[in-house]
Order: sequence, then C-alpha cells, then structure tokens
Amino acid sequence: MIRLVVLMYVRFPLSRRNVEDLLFELGVDVSHETIRFWWNRFGPMFASEVRRRRVSYMRGFRHWRWHLDEVFVKINGETHYLWRAVDHEGENLESYVTKTRDKAAALSFMKKALKRHGSPEAITTDGLRSYGAAMKELGNAERQEIGRHANNRAENSHLPFRRLERAMLRFRQMKTLQKFASVHANVHNHFNHERHLVD
Repeated sequence: MIRLVVLMYVRFPLSRRNVEDLLFELGVDVSHETIRFWWNRFGPMFASEVRRRRVSYMRGFRHWRWHLDEVFVKINGETHYLWRAVDHEGENLESYVTKTRDKAAALSFMKKALKRHGSPEAITTDGLRSYGAAMKELGNAERQEIGRHANNRAENSHLPFRRLERAMLRFRQMKTLQKFASVHANVHNHFNHERHLVD
C-alpha cells in the first residue's frame, strides 16, 4: 500500500490531497500528512531500487548517447536551475539542482553523472558555453554534439516534471526540489516502456 501511494504521488500530477481522495474512494482512509511522511521516508528508497537495476543494465552499453539540458525553477521567487541528463531512449539518468548556471555547476553535474553511469559515446547539449568548458576540463570535448533540434529528447524530459511542479504548487526549499527531482526521475523510468532491455 505504501509503495502504491508513493508511486501515485510521484508518477502522476496529483497533490497529496488528490491521492488522499483517490484512496478514500477505494476504502482506504489515509491523511495527506501521512502521504507526505511516506513520500519523505520511502520515496528515495523505492527510487534507489529502480536506479540500481537500471544502472547495472546500461553500464558498458556501446552506442549510449546522452542529452543534457537545464531548466529554470523558482524557489520562493528565486531562480534555481535543474540540470538533467537523459539517454537516447528517454531514461532520466541524473537530476541536479544548483543556484548558478556556470562552468562550475555544469562540471559538478557532469562529474556526478559520469561517476554513477559511466561514459557515453556522445553527449548532445544546447549552445550553453558552460557545457563546452566543463567537457574540455573533463577531457571529453570531442564527444560533444550541438544541434538546433538535436536536444529535443532532453527538452521533452522536463514536461512531466513541469506538470507535477504545478500540481504541487511549486517548491519552497532547494533540498526538497533535489530530493523530489531525483525520486521522480527514477520512478518515471520505472514506467518508461521504450527500454529494449525490459525483461
């Protein structure tokens, strides 16, 4: 029951009170505060299970391509940046929140993604110079590809998150945004049927 509640809340654009109403319709009486507690306590645990399975599948995959992009997110009226790495099949690999959109932020994001997922064959980005500077420092600048519509895969990966952001009435803390973005990315992968390695 807890897993179902957490997956409903993270996967679909529902508020905690919406989930509470849906469960009440099924005869389960759970308050929205309990749903908040379950999501905080068990959401990262469920997400890490999904991530471990996915990472073990893709390590060493020969023709792996990544798409990197960043999106603006407001927290208490202040602009933050949600960086996202997506592979060629639409899998969300990494989500990372920063206050800036400079070389240092791009570098820390890419180091985190490369450490966890290994190295791809090519990395597609938009024209932001921070990516080029970070990749030059990492020594893989020759793998970068920039094209007008080449990065649509990463642009489209922001849409489910934007729908959830509106349902949740935005975020109030940077760490809450980071936690939710990471859990949402992995739960979203769980429902992604494009993966050719699904057993």
